[in-house]
Amino acid sequence: MNQATSFPAFEEYMKKLIEEFKLPGVSLGLSRDGQLLYEQSHGYYDPERQLENTIDTVFGIGSITKSMTSVAIMQLQEAGKLSVHDPIVAYLPEFRTPNDEWTEKITIHHFMTHTAGLPPLGTLVNALQRSLAADPSVSEQDLEEIRRQKPADTFEELMDVIAGLDFAALGEPGTEFSYSNEAYALLGAIIQRVSGQTYEEYMKKHLLKPAGMNDSVFLPEELKQRKEVAPLYVRLAKNGVNEVVPAPVWLDAPAMRAAGFLKSTVRDMLKYMEIFRTGGMVGNTRILSQESVAEMVKPHVPIYKDSYYGYGLLVNPDYHGSTLIEHGGGLKGVAAWVYAIPEHGITGVVLSNLKGGPSKQLMLGLLNAIAGRPVDAPPVAYSEYPLTADCFAEYVGEFRSGEGEKVSVQEGDGQLVTTIENRSFPLRSTGKDQFVFTRDHLDVPLYFFRNSSGRIDRIGFHYRQMAKVE
Repeated sequence: MNQATSFPAFEEYMKKLIEEFKLPGVSLGLSRDGQLLYEQSHGYYDPERQLENTIDTVFGIGSITKSMTSVAIMQLQEAGKLSVHDPIVAYLPEFRTPNDEWTEKITIHHFMTHTAGLPPLGTLVNALQRSLAADPSVSEQDLEEIRRQKPADTFEELMDVIAGLDFAALGEPGTEFSYSNEAYALLGAIIQRVSGQTYEEYMKKHLLKPAGMNDSVFLPEELKQRKEVAPLYVRLAKNGVNEVVPAPVWLDAPAMRAAGFLKSTVRDMLKYMEIFRTGGMVGNTRILSQESVAEMVKPHVPIYKDSYYGYGLLVNPDYHGSTLIEHGGGLKGVAAWVYAIPEHGITGVVLSNLKGGPSKQLMLGLLNAIAGRPVDAPPVAYSEYPLTADCFAEYVGEFRSGEGEKVSVQEGDGQLVTTIENRSFPLRSTGKDQFVFTRDHLDVPLYFFRNSSGRIDRIGFHYRQMAKVE
């Protein structure tokens, strides 16, 4: 740690979160004006020899990769090789959905803002199939179901799987937000076809190497060349008790790498986040134009209260009077968060090696400590919205996504309660068809969507729209 900088309240908060979440490893760093101001690490990259994690330890970053994919798209636009307003089928003519008319209208911009109208689909399992089959932490029962899925190892195979799915679009392109791994995976296909290089080659040549991100890699086999690599862990229920156990096999999905499979370090990611602090520069190297960065951090699409989506980034334009640019990532053995507050010259990274780890909580706690706020101060203030018990029945139901997520809402003890992953939480009404609940020290929004008849048929949770089960 930088001994010149200390935040005792945050460090105590971090210690409590590590104990509560049984977090095996974490590394975080915060820079101001491009200079490392603060760092903390916990756990071991080599548990046997008790070699401690540092800001140079490699962790997965998950969906933070999406913003890098957006950087590549903007570079190609600057080079005159595409426009974000071009239709997807101009580059991927074999891309099909059940609605041909709307498919023709989907643009690169729609993919980048998750507004193509695609509901959450389950194709990540197809893309991960071979990787999951080699993972000893996957149960035999789950493997049987996984093996029944058609593998999608290439972009072409992924598009073939999507074309074979029967699903209803959420709406005309540009009208509905719902987080889509498939959209970002296929942006990788566009990068590959337009540049004439593999997605991974393009990213290394045009982003990772120019930014000096020398410890950032896509392929699991490349990790063998790195000295410090954080081991992966998963949370398993044994005899009714959650235990954190090692799960050493890195997941990989070649057709989905553009959506979330880079591995990196805090030091490298702090270099990357300079792009959004400086308007496109990392040190003396220009990665993007100021105009392209401005488009990436523009609040293109509203999601929840004070939360918008740009291009591969979440944007809160009024975070305590400043703009907070952020994104998270989660996979097996991965819980990561990056952030920037350009007005204050701040960039930050939190990387950990347990899915569901408190990376966002640590980000918010450190930002609170720096600003002199209580470390657990919430980032968004929600107002109460009056709701009478006779309205409860229309919200009750079960909602599911194609990715396997389930959310149920029921009435109990005079209030609405949601159950997610066998945990139940009381809902607080914050607006018309809008609720929040508190889970793991975070307020989580839950929005309900109505069809043309005024009947609730979808729920908004975890940035996805999930259909009601009839």
